[in-house]
Amino acid sequence: MGEHKQRMLAGELYRDNDPELLAERKHCQRLLDRFNATTADQDEERSALLAELLGGIGEGSWVMPRFQCDYGYLITLGRNSFLNYDAILMDCAPITIGDDVSIGPRAQLLTALHPVAEHDLRRERWESAAPISIGDNVWLGGGVIVCPGVRIGADTVVGAGSVVTRDLPERVLAAGNPCRVIRPL
Repeated sequence: MGEHKQRMLAGELYRDNDPELLAERKHCQRLLDRFNATTADQDEERSALLAELLGGIGEGSWVMPRFQCDYGYLITLGRNSFLNYDAILMDCAPITIGDDVSIGPRAQLLTALHPVAEHDLRRERWESAAPISIGDNVWLGGGVIVCPGVRIGADTVVGAGSVVTRDLPERVLAAGNPCRVIRPL
């Protein structure tokens, strides 16, 4: 494993244009091209491609095309969970999705962080990443964006179009931009 991949996995600054990382993303894209080209009757092929692509996928879980991610192997999807159309999971850090989770269409789980005040580092393509964790029985409405480093507690519902910038506790309804707790469930 090269230096930049080690740095990425450790949550440190790394260069996303490192040849090893570029090759891994290209491999992932080839698998996604095949997955996203499947027809409605090719459930077995889709399942096989997801098993090859993802770090783990629980029994009874499924993903609708179009699906996009960076590496795939940093994503774990629990049992009986569902990613709807056009999900984007930028997995430069681990993304852990629990059991019985429903994620609406066009949701984005984004682990990448870019230097804000360090203009030269950003120009030189340095970045870091922070993991995302989604608890069991969470429902993310359509178009939800989950930012780097966020944890969402079990049994929580996040309203459509919300931008989740901070951790959410268990058993709440949350919505908005930025997302905030509306009430307990």
